[in-house]
Amino acid sequence: MTESQLDQNQARVDPDTLPFVAPCRQLELTAPLNWVKLGWEDFRRAPGPSLWYGGVLVLISYALAFVTWKLGGYVLILSVMSGFVFIAPVLAIGLYSISCQLQRGLKPQIGYCLREGRRHLGDELVYSVMLLVIFLVWARAASMVHVFFPVEAQPDFADLAIFLTIGSAVGSLFAALVFSASAFSLPMMLDRKVDTVTAVITSVNAVLRNKGAMLVWVMIILASIAISFATAFLGLAVLMPVIGYATWHGYRDTIEAGAWPEHAKLPEID
Repeated sequence: MTESQLDQNQARVDPDTLPFVAPCRQLELTAPLNWVKLGWEDFRRAPGPSLWYGGVLVLISYALAFVTWKLGGYVLILSVMSGFVFIAPVLAIGLYSISCQLQRGLKPQIGYCLREGRRHLGDELVYSVMLLVIFLVWARAASMVHVFFPVEAQPDFADLAIFLTIGSAVGSLFAALVFSASAFSLPMMLDRKVDTVTAVITSVNAVLRNKGAMLVWVMIILASIAISFATAFLGLAVLMPVIGYATWHGYRDTIEAGAWPEHAKLPEID
């Protein structure tokens, strides 16, 4: 069967015959380490677009930190930055596009990444609204947690421990929800003609079926965030692209999305 015939067959796929969720592979515990290795290789193959993208994220982080400091001090900075986890997957869609271009033997272009973002604007808006709802609920829950904050000038260790435990539990719950929904959903929407709900459910299913590997992946992401904070956000210029590329390879390694047709082929670049 020729490539054109394959594309025609994919275009004629009946949505009613597609499964409700894409199947996933069973991952080894160390699989995320290989994703990071592949992500670093993509960074080395496309240093220009990678640093451009990472540099923009560094500038956004500085601008955000400046505004929040002027408005509310370091407490607001920590609150807003902790909410960064809710929008980071959407910001990384351009990085997924760069890895996709490299995978298909093309020279990555930032312009194509921007066009790709516009092409998936509808799905991104649906996904962003979902994250916005979660973020608003999380912000409300975070304010309610302050009810447990000790009012004494010198609070007892036990009272402070209760506050920190409850706050950490609530934050971890929302972070786990967002991570499960975003781990593989946006790369899948970039790669295949799939709706947002199917992509999100596929991501959650894959995370639940690979808890060990996903825990390793979370630790890698948290370590990258810690390094970025320790380097005054400068580490984002390298770490964010590498993590974004690694996420793309993680999706390709985990999700069996062959039942859904691919998007239009990427244009060849001279």
